[in-house]
Amino acid sequence: MKLRAAVHVHSDWSYDGSWTLDRLATAFGEKGYDVVLMTEHDRGFDESRWRDYCAACAESSSPELLFVPGIEYSDADNVTHILCWSEEISFLGEDQDTLLTLEAAAEANACAVFAHPWRKRAHERYRPSWVPHLVGVETWNRKADGIAPRKEAVEMVRGTELTPYASLDFHRARQFFPLAMEVDVEDRPADVASVLDALRDRRTRALAFGRPLELFTSGFAGGAVRAAEATRSSVAATIRRLKS
Repeated sequence: MKLRAAVHVHSDWSYDGSWTLDRLATAFGEKGYDVVLMTEHDRGFDESRWRDYCAACAESSSPELLFVPGIEYSDADNVTHILCWSEEISFLGEDQDTLLTLEAAAEANACAVFAHPWRKRAHERYRPSWVPHLVGVETWNRKADGIAPRKEAVEMVRGTELTPYASLDFHRARQFFPLAMEVDVEDRPADVASVLDALRDRRTRALAFGRPLELFTSGFAGGAVRAAEATRSSVAATIRRLKS
């Protein structure tokens, strides 16, 4: 069974989020998602809050839409971010060195993804030693990259076993966009365990507009979305200047 998952979503459990889990359940359900892979910011979390959050995700889940609780871990100067999901009830800590976070995640049998590599030039800190502890890299992050995939991030995963991820980085309605991960849970029930096993086994595929993400990294479709993003970012920059 193949599920449509929204990746990298923040609720009001994050310091910069505003949507409740119940509101997210309604909105993402209406947009045809089966799973939401949550990634709350690590700031303000500890073991007790993490446990409460996992319980809240379970309570807000339904047969129609499953919340998978997760944390977006950042390093001490908030440059490198790692998305992390695990069945284990454990919080890995704030502001840690990225490799230490990845090693702790691996010990907990967690699924870890390198988030928005080109935000704050985080890709410059990327090390080959991270690869064994990652399942993927965000090659299209709606909030950080806009309405086109990051071509350089696609190159980053080429030649590795890492999966390209298409993520929303959802904080508010303007980050809704037709990006998803197709997750194949095979013949198992759609629950947290089966979704995470699919992520670990790379039974996943990045989609944009319901089509494979790679179609938008080259050729006519790739050129079209890059041109659209260049126009969008230029207009946005002009509006910001006018407002200031």
